[in-house]
Amino acid sequence: MMLRNLLAATALLALSMPASAEFALDSRYTDADGDLIADIPTDAQDLKDPSVLIFAYTPVEDPAVYAEAWKDFLTHMEKVTGKKVQFFPVVSNAAQIEAMRAGRLHVAGFNTGSNPLAVACAGFRPFTMMAKEDGSFGYEMEIITYPGAGIEKVEDIKGKTLAFSSETSNSGFKAPSAILKAEYGMEAGKDFEAAFSGKHDNTILGVANKDYPAGAIANSVRKRMIAREVISDDQVKIIYTSQTFPTTGYGVAHNLTPDLQEKIKEAFETFEWEGSSLEAEFSKSGEAQFIPITFKDNWAVIRQIDEANGVSYACQ
Repeated sequence: MMLRNLLAATALLALSMPASAEFALDSRYTDADGDLIADIPTDAQDLKDPSVLIFAYTPVEDPAVYAEAWKDFLTHMEKVTGKKVQFFPVVSNAAQIEAMRAGRLHVAGFNTGSNPLAVACAGFRPFTMMAKEDGSFGYEMEIITYPGAGIEKVEDIKGKTLAFSSETSNSGFKAPSAILKAEYGMEAGKDFEAAFSGKHDNTILGVANKDYPAGAIANSVRKRMIAREVISDDQVKIIYTSQTFPTTGYGVAHNLTPDLQEKIKEAFETFEWEGSSLEAEFSKSGEAQFIPITFKDNWAVIRQIDEANGVSYACQ
């Protein structure tokens, strides 16, 4: 029901905004098979086989925490690929996309909202994401406030400030913007003031510490922060929960050699979660395995939200 409601909301929103261009890759990439991701180059001169693989996780929380969380997985990838793997702490979605576009980033997890831009502009080829033990996956966008803020429902945000994370974030900007416009007739700058915190954890901490009266966040981040006792559950109050969205998509730069791309996929497919540093961190939000995905199918709703928001995939 919530999925139908959101699709209807984005359809209504699309009627009131300029139409955006249909999803398309930057001109430097080709898509001969129609799967919406960049083809692997056929000319050997265009292929890369780096001696050191650079890996980056989407910049949602403290990079130091996630360098440790990914340690066991990166060791496993080294064994499977026969290459040294280095964790690269990125500070923004834009920096992460630019690093892959420039050839400085080879394997990455791009968050839900920046995934389409990474595919279109950086030649990102996503193929997996985290899921629970039963195969279910994803997270929900939540609008949160703090007890005593005077906000009991979404409409109470009018005249106040709503914190977003960044404009490339699905749950931290795109989805709440579409939902607030279509379902509540509310727009940033008109009905409420928008603030940008930079990251989901900054938004959550800002609301918990009463710096922001409300914020739009990914609940997977909130759950992990509560599990790590960064905040307590009673510091925030949830006033809206969305449908389930796909979570961070993991993949490779399009121009790695086909053999290397297959070995990287193998590393994700064969990683043993039990007892690992990855399990220690991501079990806090329920994840227990990697499952295969396709950008064309699993990110269809995200592309529709982008279209409703008038998002352009033009590359700088």
